[in-house]
Amino acid sequence: MSETEVAFVTGASSGIGRATAKAFAEAGYSTAIIDLNEAGGNETEQIIKQAGGEAFFVKCNTADDDSVRNAVEETVKRYGRLDAAFNAAGIDGVTGTMTGDTAVEDWRRVIDVNLNGVWHCMRHQIQQMLKNGGGAIVNCSSTAGLRGAAYFGAYCAAKHGVVGMTKAAGIEYARQGVRINAVCPGMIETPMTSSEDMKEIIEQMAEASPIGRRGQPEEIAGAVLYLCSEGASFVHGQAIAVDAALTSR
Repeated sequence: MSETEVAFVTGASSGIGRATAKAFAEAGYSTAIIDLNEAGGNETEQIIKQAGGEAFFVKCNTADDDSVRNAVEETVKRYGRLDAAFNAAGIDGVTGTMTGDTAVEDWRRVIDVNLNGVWHCMRHQIQQMLKNGGGAIVNCSSTAGLRGAAYFGAYCAAKHGVVGMTKAAGIEYARQGVRINAVCPGMIETPMTSSEDMKEIIEQMAEASPIGRRGQPEEIAGAVLYLCSEGASFVHGQAIAVDAALTSR
């Protein structure tokens, strides 16, 4: 059983999730690596352990409530508590399709992973943190959760939903010691944004950014760790853009 603080990171097999899991471990947290991708999750665990950190991988489908419950229970069984969580698991779904032309199954899949999956995680994390006497949760939204994103209707709807849910829960649990916030990344260099079908649109959006480049996953990880730290003790129910001023226009 761990005597250190414990973090729970979904979507940790690559990209922003992996970078944040590594950052938690480097900050001294025992870290649960949560993902459906078994190979990538195990790789993240090994990266952290080789660097001297403490981590273990739990295979989990965040769109399935029982799977999430099991992952939280496994984390507490191994480490004894839960202090911080970053809910980063998500998919982009079908891109380049107008909202009215989106297939029902595609719409439901994106909402189920990107919105319902965050809710499944939050509800089990919150209950455990209340037992601990408090904790901090950060949900991963997007700049598409702060403004419209044409041809990303389902993704945009889900990420707006994450922001709304974060604000509601942030109010509800503020006096119970559980701080809940969201980060809204701009164009970040991850496997998702580097895929061939996304390459052109991502390059155009990165070029349009005030800083003129894509961000790195570690730049989001830094914001997440701040939001989970005592330095952010007065920050509740916020959706913080980490986007190089993209949404400031």
